[in-house]
Amino acid sequence: MNLAKISTNGQVTIPIEIRRKLKLKAGDKILFLERDNGEIVVSNASLSAFLRAQQAFQNVAETTDLKNEYQVQAEIDKIRYNKD
Repeated sequence: MNLAKISTNGQVTIPIEIRRKLKLKAGDKILFLERDNGEIVVSNASLSAFLRAQQAFQNVAETTDLKNEYQVQAEIDKIRYNKD
């Protein structure tokens, strides 16, 4: 069990064991999710977003002509910056 104290400004220092488990580092954002039973879950927002993106793109390589990470980055840049 880990306890943390809330400062007068509403700030909390996340215990080192929890930071390690969530792979948190300075500057990372954390996500607070409320479950149906009222329980609040804390997760690494960056890691969560990355994992969701990974799941969304699973098996996409087999259905495209993208052969390597450079081609993937070119497609990302094309979409992000409307480049052709």
